[in-house]
Amino acid sequence: TKALTQDQLSALSRYPINPLNGTTKQQANVSTATYDGDTPKSRRPAIRENARILLSNPDMLHTGILPHHTKWDGFLANLRYIVIDEMHTYRGVFGSHVANVIRRLKRIANFYGANPQFILTSATIGNPAELAEKLIEAPVELIDEDGAAQGERHFLIYNPPVIDEALGLRKSSLMESIRLAGDLIQKDVQSVVFARSRRAVEIILTQLRENREKRIESSKNSSFSIQNSALIRGYRSGYLPAQRREIEAGLRNGDVRLVVATNALELGIDIGGMGASLLVGYPGGIASTWQQAGRAGRGDAPAAAIFVASPNPLDQFLAHHPEYFFARSPEQALINPDHLLILLNHLRCAAFELPFKEGEGFGRLDAEMLGDFLDFLVAQGELHASRQAYFWMADNYPAAGVSLRSASPENVLLQVHEGGNPRTLGEVDLASATWMVHPRAIYLHEGQQYFVQSLDLAQNVAALIPVALDYYTQPLRQTEITATASIMCIIKSPFGILQIGIQRIGWKISSRSAQAAIGKRKSTCGCAPV
Repeated sequence: TKALTQDQLSALSRYPINPLNGTTKQQANVSTATYDGDTPKSRRPAIRENARILLSNPDMLHTGILPHHTKWDGFLANLRYIVIDEMHTYRGVFGSHVANVIRRLKRIANFYGANPQFILTSATIGNPAELAEKLIEAPVELIDEDGAAQGERHFLIYNPPVIDEALGLRKSSLMESIRLAGDLIQKDVQSVVFARSRRAVEIILTQLRENREKRIESSKNSSFSIQNSALIRGYRSGYLPAQRREIEAGLRNGDVRLVVATNALELGIDIGGMGASLLVGYPGGIASTWQQAGRAGRGDAPAAAIFVASPNPLDQFLAHHPEYFFARSPEQALINPDHLLILLNHLRCAAFELPFKEGEGFGRLDAEMLGDFLDFLVAQGELHASRQAYFWMADNYPAAGVSLRSASPENVLLQVHEGGNPRTLGEVDLASATWMVHPRAIYLHEGQQYFVQSLDLAQNVAALIPVALDYYTQPLRQTEITATASIMCIIKSPFGILQIGIQRIGWKISSRSAQAAIGKRKSTCGCAPV
């Protein structure tokens, strides 16, 4: 993630850079650099020319570096090490895509005469060596002894009390998490609260800030006091890069005392003073739970992780059977780089980057098998076979149409209109825009409410105005699943091709103070299913 990249850049900047071969001061400043979607275009040529250590991510490698490898010839020719951090996140469809990106990277590095060594790091998963070998398609040596400093850690499972025994209702896990987070703020324990959604982040953030203001107000006439430095921030996708960097810096220097985040902060950002991690609901996996809990206690001081169970049946099972969680090993991470659709997409990208020669392989695909796939692309008119090689023939730029994360590569800008020129507040991915920032929605950003005046999908812009209301909106969506084709087979369970359509049919209005629905509205725009 970009947050992890910035954290690593900060750590590397503490090491002195020894300029080599008459490197100038200006060049030394870019010897270690990040190269991702947030990197200003004005800095990119200097980074390509002078970087010795490059911090990036699979998405930028896929769309911004490999297709333009001729601009990186000097860097690639001298490439000695490739470090893959947070390897455990590369699983499923995403991991299968990344394995193919690594195939393309190795192919281009070899073209420039480099044979880099891979170093992979991972949080606790069930099959680290197996996953590493599938990602890089080479034997690995597993080092699984932890030599990091670690203080005493406590893991607490809190199930909110029952308030209606007849119905089995418990206190809201969201409101109880807000109460516990408030106690951590009052005790000045630097903490992180992990919420399951972007909306939950904003609701928790808003309530914590309001509660803090009330405490400060009441402290004028009581013995209660709270430090002025107790800043509370949110952290999730949609915030502008400068805002995210500001929050990350505040966490490191201690100015930010509590951050409410989605799993965007789950990966290994090193915040030595973090004393507590609060998980609002089960993250969905043992590995993710330990990863979020591990954001606290990265130094040698004592730390606590608190899991607040929601009414979800899985949460309740874990609350009543904690031995299941503590006795089970983390899940295994599985990938399939040779999945037909994924593989063909990356063969298109690889052919665009370098022509395939006859007899060449691709990862663990031998020349014969690869030849069959390339001949298929020739038949589709995308490749041309000539002079014992396969050349890219299509007009399109293939990497731009292949998303590693099965998400829209386009974003909708959120612009606030008040007085003069519009101000860009943040952004939302295109796939989420129709239900997050639809007209008349209440959008929450850093604890502030905004009313959505309009959404222009042609220009990818949503117009917002700041408001102060006692309610927020939640989209109502309808999902339709249609079987478009049935495939007969000898196995008992039938399978086939499905078409899934998701349509926003309205929105629900919920009270902020009561955390309960107070009304519904139907959509009148006739939004088409996606």
